[in-house]
Amino acid sequence: MSATMVDDTVSSTGTPMDLNYNISADSDSIFLQTKLCQTIAGLFVWAALFLTCSQIYHHLRWYTNPVEQRWIVRILFIVPIYAAHSWISLLFFNSESYYVYFFAIRDCYEAFVIYNFLSLCYEYLGGESHIMSEIRDKPIRSSCIYGTCCMNGKIYTIGFLRFCKQATLQFCLIKPLMAFITIFLQAFGHYRDGDWSPDGGYLYITIINNISVSLALYGLFLFYFATKDLLTPFEPVLKFSTVKSIIFLSFWQGVALAILEKADVIAPVIDNNGTRSTGTVSAGYQNFLICIEMFFAAVALRYAFPYKLYAQGCRADSRGRSVTMQSISSSLKETVNPKDIMTDAIHNFHPQYQQYTQYNSNSISRQPYESL
Repeated sequence: MSATMVDDTVSSTGTPMDLNYNISADSDSIFLQTKLCQTIAGLFVWAALFLTCSQIYHHLRWYTNPVEQRWIVRILFIVPIYAAHSWISLLFFNSESYYVYFFAIRDCYEAFVIYNFLSLCYEYLGGESHIMSEIRDKPIRSSCIYGTCCMNGKIYTIGFLRFCKQATLQFCLIKPLMAFITIFLQAFGHYRDGDWSPDGGYLYITIINNISVSLALYGLFLFYFATKDLLTPFEPVLKFSTVKSIIFLSFWQGVALAILEKADVIAPVIDNNGTRSTGTVSAGYQNFLICIEMFFAAVALRYAFPYKLYAQGCRADSRGRSVTMQSISSSLKETVNPKDIMTDAIHNFHPQYQQYTQYNSNSISRQPYESL
């Protein structure tokens, strides 16, 4: 009875009725909440999964150079992880507390990829000792583009090479730490995406992540600047640009979207439950864009790390098979073991090894692709 009277009152006044109409219209008009959005994102995600999983399988099938392909397979896994988690987060858009957990898993792996990419470059060049034998005591060229303008007159030393490794390793440590802190703050209501208030955790976590990711990017730039002539036979430009685009551009893309929402360029979602928390819409658009971008990343990675280069050196068994499924599973188990990153972190940050050049018996001079 009372509910009917309220409805009649709302209808007669007009204003509350218009407000209710706007709420419904806004809720229905949000693209991120539609099946069309989820379908488009899903199509790109499944296409990216097919391309990348097929490439990973072929690398494991023709596992002829484990010291290189271990890093390559780890790098390739970023597409399935990024794409799947972004799509699932998009499907759970209306449950805004869940997507933070998906982001945490993705953040941990993207830091892992940076370490693996730099380690792959080390393997291409024969390891740390071989790199130092090539660049030791050579003058560092001054370049504002690569951030070496302050190094004019200095020479390459093991300390320089160690700094490049440390700059990427710190990202591997800080990024997962910030992800777990985000989950902790979210549980206690002190974290909301896009909330730039000094009372919340988003501002401080964003600042720390920006400093960490910028330092990692700087370390990669310095390493490439020092070894680009040595890396030329391995076509480093496509590899560097693809990996850095996936990691760094996606991060800054998310920050830019959060700023746009804070500036009211991206409107918040308004539904019958009230205004959705700040940052949810920008995070949703970030997920949608990543779903699409991962398809193009899968295509780029397919050209950047082709498996056919290693298939040429594969030996078949007596039945004409390259390897068995058991060896494929063993190779996959080896690639997902993160033990080496902890060992390398201890080696690079321990004061006793700051001026020590690491010699790896498995690191031999790599031949250019053309000779495979």
